[in-house]
Amino acid sequence: MLKELEKYLEELLENLGYSNESVIILPSSRREFGTFQLNVCMGLAKKYHQNPIEIAKKIISNLDSRFVDINIAGPGFINFNIDSKTLLNYLNKGISNFKIFIPNVPKKKIIIDFGGANAAKALHVGHMRSANIGEALRRLTKLMGYDVISDVHLGDLGRQAGMLLSEIKKRGEYLEYFDSNFQGKYRKVTYTPKKLGELYVAANIEAKENEERMNEVREITAEIDKGNQQYLALWKQLVAISSVSIKEVYNELNCHFDLWEGELDAFKDIPLMIKKMQSYLYESDGAMVIDIKEETDTKEMPPLIVIKKDGATIYATRDLATIYSREERFHPDEIWYVVDNRQALYFEQVFRAARKTNLINANCNLYHLGFGTINGEDGKPYKTRDGGVMELASLINLIRKQINQKMKPDLIVNREDIQEKLTIATLKYADLMSYRATDYIFDPDKFSSFDGKTGPYILYTIVRLKSILEKVQKQDYKILKIENKEMEDILLKIIELPTILEKSLREKSLNFITDFLFDLSSLFNKFYNTYHILTVKNKDIQTSYLAMLQLVYIVISNLLNILAIDEVDKM
Repeated sequence: MLKELEKYLEELLENLGYSNESVIILPSSRREFGTFQLNVCMGLAKKYHQNPIEIAKKIISNLDSRFVDINIAGPGFINFNIDSKTLLNYLNKGISNFKIFIPNVPKKKIIIDFGGANAAKALHVGHMRSANIGEALRRLTKLMGYDVISDVHLGDLGRQAGMLLSEIKKRGEYLEYFDSNFQGKYRKVTYTPKKLGELYVAANIEAKENEERMNEVREITAEIDKGNQQYLALWKQLVAISSVSIKEVYNELNCHFDLWEGELDAFKDIPLMIKKMQSYLYESDGAMVIDIKEETDTKEMPPLIVIKKDGATIYATRDLATIYSREERFHPDEIWYVVDNRQALYFEQVFRAARKTNLINANCNLYHLGFGTINGEDGKPYKTRDGGVMELASLINLIRKQINQKMKPDLIVNREDIQEKLTIATLKYADLMSYRATDYIFDPDKFSSFDGKTGPYILYTIVRLKSILEKVQKQDYKILKIENKEMEDILLKIIELPTILEKSLREKSLNFITDFLFDLSSLFNKFYNTYHILTVKNKDIQTSYLAMLQLVYIVISNLLNILAIDEVDKM
């Protein structure tokens, strides 16, 4: 609705002789003067050398009937309300069609790369940020009408492969995979994900202390990278086993991928990618590199290594091959990488190399959507009590226990399911509440509270809404009249929703949605504590209240779905 009014005002300014002017309707800073405000007059006065008050008067005299209670404040601020007929007509449409709140934005085909879990290693808290932000952006962009492809992009090559295979060899297990003369039938690996974790930890501890063992790890890693078929046959089975537990954790976070690809999948594309880059590559200390420095650089930008001097590939090689493959298969308009801020330089190098060598269409934009770290109370990255890296499964279990202590003891039916949903809501809301690029301190007790700016508080609001709506006859209620200030505050907040969604998309950050959810929930709970909806004798007033409740429920429910938070019926 506000977008329509802004377009109308732009056309009005054009007719008044102020051409090519953009208009933004803002919430008024002084509600006693009006709900909304127009601040264009001062800018127009400077541009056209006119009095801002006179410009404001000229605009006001030409406004249509949708604008009411109009007044001029200060040097030319135009304050106004929107007439109730226009307002209620718009909001009543929203009760049956949430899509009217979705802003009209240019449609694009995008690939979101937001998994990054390392095969054969446990997911840690950093993977939670990538998963939560990436999944919410996936849902938001789909809601906006984007054609979205999500990819987990597993880290299924690298040092951990050498670690595991060296440990298996040391223990004398599945030795046929290490015998180049073996002619028989290879056994199928029967390890569990837990066992793989134990093998990796054992190998990692010894390799750190024993240079000979570390050299063996490096040699095996290089052999896998060069395509050693026996090693690859063993490693691919370990990746498949590891992926089972990785999928379980991602599923627990309501995080879903269209593609379960990884670095191994990029292998087949490397030869064609190298061929396309060939004229840009040159030798440096035995390695093949590419210059990516640009004239505008203010700091040193070293060449990017594409092929190591031993002929092996590196992360950059495989990421470039993946970009090449994505361009060939999907022709995306944009590719988003949801990876922490510390990888900013790396992605700048890879993106420059991809653009310089035309691996990607010139019209395709590559974005690194960096995020901050989850910190403990000491301001340092979140750790276990003994100072180790916090595994994601351990963090989920920690919150699960916090939630259980705060749930009603007499809540027995579906207790585990409700507890699980509250746990994930706690983690997700806390994780998405800060602006994407900033660090934040994770406080388990604070974020699991049923009161305040938390996931459980939003779900508590949903429970209240459902409880009332389930007690009345289901029908198509309409808001007939704005009955009081509390009701007006709720409805005016909902009108802001398209702007919030558009801002979240533009900034690629979900904190605008979490803030909106908290504000709307707080306004509803204030209304709930003030008015007894089900005992109102005036049926028209009760009808308006119930219609508003339906609208609030629809809005909160849809926004929770964007954040990948499941609703509950009881708490």
